Amino acid sequence: MANHLNLEINSDWTKTEKLLFRFFSLYFLIQVLPLDGRFFKNLFSINWLSICYRDLFYLSRYSPSFVGNDSFINWLIVAIIAGIGSVIWTLRDKEDTDYDKLYYWLRVAVRYRLAIGVIAYGFIKLFPLQAPLPSISNLNTNYGDFTAWKLFSLGLGVVPNYQSFLGAVEIVGGLLLLNRKTATIGTLIIIPFTGNVFISNIAYEGGEYVYSFYLITLALFIFAYDGLRLFTLFSLEQPAVPNRFHPLFSEKWQKARLALKTAFVFFFVVLYGYKTYAGYKEGPYQFPTKAGLPKTEGVYNVSEFKVNNTVVPYSKTDSTRWQDVVFEKWNTISIRSNRPVKLDLTNTEEIHGNDADRDYEFAGSQGRHYYSYEVDAAKKTLSLKNRNGNYAGETLNLDFTQLNDSTIVLNGINERKDSVYAVLNKINKKYLTFEAQKTGRRRGLKL
Repeated sequence: MANHLNLEINSDWTKTEKLLFRFFSLYFLIQVLPLDGRFFKNLFSINWLSICYRDLFYLSRYSPSFVGNDSFINWLIVAIIAGIGSVIWTLRDKEDTDYDKLYYWLRVAVRYRLAIGVIAYGFIKLFPLQAPLPSISNLNTNYGDFTAWKLFSLGLGVVPNYQSFLGAVEIVGGLLLLNRKTATIGTLIIIPFTGNVFISNIAYEGGEYVYSFYLITLALFIFAYDGLRLFTLFSLEQPAVPNRFHPLFSEKWQKARLALKTAFVFFFVVLYGYKTYAGYKEGPYQFPTKAGLPKTEGVYNVSEFKVNNTVVPYSKTDSTRWQDVVFEKWNTISIRSNRPVKLDLTNTEEIHGNDADRDYEFAGSQGRHYYSYEVDAAKKTLSLKNRNGNYAGETLNLDFTQLNDSTIVLNGINERKDSVYAVLNKINKKYLTFEAQKTGRRRGLKL
């Protein structure tokens, strides 16, 4: 058969249907095809000999941007371009234009674009990376000191099995999109799931409500192909006309589609899944990887505190008096005091390769100041740098003495260039979340 696409009879399109198709086909093509420099910049910056899951993740999250950050204004611009293009197309349209064929290939492009999007997020949930277990600093921060979105993330992080279940749902929905016969079933999974993500972003002031709604529109477009038939069959209980278009691939060159599909599955399912699992074994991408001062991990009460050799009694209102200090297992120290914190409001999913860029532990959190630090073991000194970008250049230089396993004395210069002296006493505190992870038990823990 010379023509690889076989059409059944009665596939005529009305003028209105053609007009709508011209607009929406151009609209969705602009939305799903990589047409701006950001995508290709990410593509050509990848080291394919040492690829990381973050590389494929950023490729998968592409959407056209004309005004910078994700915004519905970009959609308006796309709609204007599509409108102009549809007018030109209408004026130059030919009588023999095969709209069934065009509709088929448009659905293919949208199906695969949506599959990439949901599978990419699915794997970082399946291997619970997107919302990690809270840090010790997070667990010792007042509930009211978190933004709504940070609370949502922390709440998801303490139930990794549930997070994995959510990821499995996304992956199943994405895989169903890879076959045209199961694509509609896939959208029936994706639409309510991603709709819930969209509502959560709105309710908890998340930063990815535009992108989540973008995925919803792609899923709705795919579902529309069978939506009316399903409504007629199940709601009206009337006979529904089956799909009228059936592709037949009979020519030799058309076997390339199998190679392309195999490459897609390899890169965005097999390789991406493997790399995500490897990243999960290494640890959460939100927290720094550099180790902290050995045998210091924990929360410390500040039993004695001096500024310029003047004792400052414990106070929850004094902005200079430290209340407690946390040493993380990585090189972060957080200090709680009444000193105001200018919030870092980062609330989008970012997978940073450098420790300095990993801001999850302090983003959306006040009440504590977070510092990365360098240790000079020979001189017994700590060089602290405030990790919050709103305090760029703020440093503390401290000498440290470990009197025993539970007492550390710090002495040096603070951010105001005043001399400080602090005696830290470790609090023997257990955390239900961490204990459950160690034992694998879900109930009956004794602290």
